[in-house]
Amino acid sequence: MTLRKCLPLLLSLIAGSILWAAWPTSPLTFLVFIGFVPLLAITDMVKNRAAYFGLLYLALWIWNTGTTWWVGNTTVPVSGIFANAFNALLMSIPWLGYRIAKERMGKTTGYFALIVYWLTFEYIHQRWELSWPWLTLGNAFAGHPDWVQWYEYTGTLGGSLWILLTNIAVYRLWQQGRVQVKEGWKPLALLAIPFLLSLFAGQRKSVQDPSKGLNIVIVQPNIDPYNEKFTAGSAQVQLQKLLDLSRQKTDSSTDYVIWPETALFTQGAWEHELNQLPEIISIRDFLRQYPRAKIISGATTLRLYKAGESVSPTARQLNDGNAYDAFNAAIRIDTSQGIQIYHKAKLVPGVELTPYVHYFPFMKNLAMDLGGITGSYGLTPGVNLFTSPEKSSNVFSAICYESVFGDFVAQKVKAGANLLAVVTNDGWWGNTEGHRQHLQYARLLAIETRRWVARSANTGISAFIDPYGQVIDPLPYWKEGVIGLHVTSSADLTFYVKYGEYIAKAPVIFCILLLAYTIVLRAIRRQNVENNS
Repeated sequence: MTLRKCLPLLLSLIAGSILWAAWPTSPLTFLVFIGFVPLLAITDMVKNRAAYFGLLYLALWIWNTGTTWWVGNTTVPVSGIFANAFNALLMSIPWLGYRIAKERMGKTTGYFALIVYWLTFEYIHQRWELSWPWLTLGNAFAGHPDWVQWYEYTGTLGGSLWILLTNIAVYRLWQQGRVQVKEGWKPLALLAIPFLLSLFAGQRKSVQDPSKGLNIVIVQPNIDPYNEKFTAGSAQVQLQKLLDLSRQKTDSSTDYVIWPETALFTQGAWEHELNQLPEIISIRDFLRQYPRAKIISGATTLRLYKAGESVSPTARQLNDGNAYDAFNAAIRIDTSQGIQIYHKAKLVPGVELTPYVHYFPFMKNLAMDLGGITGSYGLTPGVNLFTSPEKSSNVFSAICYESVFGDFVAQKVKAGANLLAVVTNDGWWGNTEGHRQHLQYARLLAIETRRWVARSANTGISAFIDPYGQVIDPLPYWKEGVIGLHVTSSADLTFYVKYGEYIAKAPVIFCILLLAYTIVLRAIRRQNVENNS
């Protein structure tokens, strides 16, 4: 009897531990196909709703904390505790919906509801201002790009669907108490078919013209973000380090030199004054030695609003009453007087953005201080792509967290990007799984879009990633270095780039219908009870 009472708790602990163990960069990825089986069992086993929620939440909290505990590895550790606790709470919602659907409409409809609710949750979680798609289920395969070459058709949500279907099939087989041939083939088929599709997609490599390629140099300066990067008076020293490293690989054939996030203007620089700044003048002096080259660099920029202009909700006030916005930006510099500026669009909640500040303007300065500019960054659009007409090259420079948003990047590729750059500063989280997971996720981005990825990380891991997710020439974490490579470009669009998150669109519609039907069904049953009484 005691063992029976403890079994749900044991299953909850097992579920959380399996999902944790399956996550990148663990070699136990295959466990993700059974990670939800204990939660399915708990749903059937536990009748008390409060107890069910507690066990469900415990499992999801273990998964979140085990895989992303490092988000609290900052000067404000409580931020990580809150982030993991809150995300586990959000993940509970699809499961609570599944339980309700199963109770009112039966097991089969319940399983369907779980898939619909979970995919809807992941879809929304990439689009609202509290977004945190780090634990999108399809990201579990980031360390095994050879398993998911078919992401060029489905994106990571295809992987999420694969995991959910397989877990449900395994659980239904387990419920029978013994393996039967007539049922055992279902989970095996669900496992095998995507592997075969991946093998086919991976062998179908397109032939790209090397003459249309680009010569890229990536710099990893390894500047400590806590004790060095944002220190007053160190900007020129850091710039000289970036230029000296760049010289090691840059030559007359170089097309782009890529520097990491916030490499320039850590205290902010006015966008209308960039051409007059000593940093830009020094960079152009360097580029005149290599007139074909352009530099793409992370930067902190400031935009002053002119009198009469509409001011954004994130705008700050100067002492003279004028308003301005601060941006986590990327800039493209060449020897001309033109500077292209991209403003980061996917901001980290609580660190770079106070969510829904347009509804709560008094909270706009509450974003966490991680050096440099504090408070919410601006969201006013800059350029979409960095363009170079002479080479017909269009580069999208994803800034840090943006590289986890597959659909967002796919939209940039659809707009014409034929090379992806990722500029990031993963040193905030120390030598944890954070920077390793971030690198692995970029492999999925390459597969989804079939584009080369050039990743420049301040403290590492910088690398090239080919269109099939293979990491090339990675620079070790916490070491300065520079790498160069000739990469090919392509104008071809994958099915996923063309049609985006189509896998989620049907679940979103079904989610609305299921919720409406559940409400109506509840009202009808309540009316019947009242009539009978």
